[in-house]
Amino acid sequence: MEQPFVRNGITLLSPHDPVRRCEKTADAVAIKDRTLYFCPSPLYGWGVARFLSLLEKEAPGSGVLCIEADPELYELSLKNIEACVTGNSKFRITNITQAEELLAFVNDNWGARIFRRVEIIRFTGGWRLSADLYDSLCETLRNGIASDWSNVLTLTKLGRLYIRNAFRNLDLIHQYNSITEISFGDSPVLVMGAGPSLDETLDALAECFADTLGDPGKRAFRIVCVDTCLGVLKERDIKPDIAVILESQHWNLNDFIGCKGWEVSAAADLSALPQSTRVLGGQGFLFMTPWTNLRVFKRLREKKLLPAGIEPLGSVGLTAVEIARRAGSGKIIISGLDFSYTADKYHTRGTPGHRAALNTQSRFKRIVNKAAFGDYSFAAVSKSGISVKSDPVMRHYRDLFEQEFGGTERIFDIEGSGLPLGARTLSIEEAVNVLSQEQRVSGNFQKRKYKGAEEKKQELNFFTGNEMEMLEELKDILTGGKAADKRRLGFIIDECDYLWAHFPDFAGGLNADIDNLSFLKRLRAELDPMIDLLSAKQPALRTDSG
Repeated sequence: MEQPFVRNGITLLSPHDPVRRCEKTADAVAIKDRTLYFCPSPLYGWGVARFLSLLEKEAPGSGVLCIEADPELYELSLKNIEACVTGNSKFRITNITQAEELLAFVNDNWGARIFRRVEIIRFTGGWRLSADLYDSLCETLRNGIASDWSNVLTLTKLGRLYIRNAFRNLDLIHQYNSITEISFGDSPVLVMGAGPSLDETLDALAECFADTLGDPGKRAFRIVCVDTCLGVLKERDIKPDIAVILESQHWNLNDFIGCKGWEVSAAADLSALPQSTRVLGGQGFLFMTPWTNLRVFKRLREKKLLPAGIEPLGSVGLTAVEIARRAGSGKIIISGLDFSYTADKYHTRGTPGHRAALNTQSRFKRIVNKAAFGDYSFAAVSKSGISVKSDPVMRHYRDLFEQEFGGTERIFDIEGSGLPLGARTLSIEEAVNVLSQEQRVSGNFQKRKYKGAEEKKQELNFFTGNEMEMLEELKDILTGGKAADKRRLGFIIDECDYLWAHFPDFAGGLNADIDNLSFLKRLRAELDPMIDLLSAKQPALRTDSG
């Protein structure tokens, strides 16, 4: 193949000393450490060797990723890039153009959380052959790296709480069915979030289905709601089929005020706040959101104790949609998943937050949603063309919704003040018509004992006993009460990774460093609370009637 100075009418390399021009490009880059430099269409790789030498001196934690989308040009690069470049540990070249595969490629070759940012370098004009694709891949890398760091920050802050909640909820494993037991057949499902736009939907339901809202057995459709909606629905005498409980912290306990013992079925995350999971009096269903990879999950799975998993979606509303999608084959209509708010409302009327705002109202102080005037709020346009407010976190959840559910033919969204979700929008009248269709109602939610409850209880006792033995042995080793070789110590620490997976310097799947004295001291501080928790759980499992 001739040197590709021009291709498809696009100049790829300067006809005047192209090598020197590529090297000048390398010299002009502002070098930063722990940066992934994204280089689209490197062609002959001119300038890359010079840039790598600069990285060796100034940014030892950085790397260069070259991508070539054109098969012919990719072969050109493989044949012509210097061996000193391709053999450099900081350099990788690939023709991968799928977002998920590219993120996996970077993690496999460099490891997790090596880079803090992504910068683009255009050594040649080849990037113009697929400009949109290369821009999209660069943005994918940036979002992926940002997401990894965000997940680590969440794990650092909440990882300890997640695992302790999960251990406190162990008895639910033999009391609750898995969410795989929920079956709605082909009945339409209404999924309710707690956004301001839910008000109009609730008014329409009261007008059109007044006689059946309080009795799910009489309805032609199912209702799945987020826990924040519970008080609102109870006040209106609307009984949902499933309430989804995800929150691990105490913030949402107010959502359950007045709902103690209400015969509503709950789908609860294993790591949800234990007080929340035990409020409602209906049938319980259990799922698990794997917040990170832990060996304890593998042990529970081997004993067939781990409930069905749902990938982390960040929002209880998205999790509710996923549960509805798994539970049947009928149409799913969404209301109140707004990811936006107004100047006076963050949630629908009657939620704890809205009631708190009403309680502060006076002749001199009107209702104000402070989030709408916060530093990070911005103006947005709703799916109905209404001007609303949102923020980066809400926008992220909206984008995640579109990524997970956008374009799904049986998912619809009711018009209103929420952000567009990438799903077909229905008017409230169209939504009522869909919910009114006669469908086969399936699903049996009467409270019953978990299948194989006694066997599960025995396995749980065995599991907690083994965990306590390992923790006690680890404590004896760290306090000098028992001698152990380095291999045994490393094995126990690896198996009990839930003790340290939230440490900032090891979070996100990094390996423990048993030679690090600071690590061992912090590990010792985690032991006693976990031993106390499991020792308190064992008699509860032995005496619980199920």
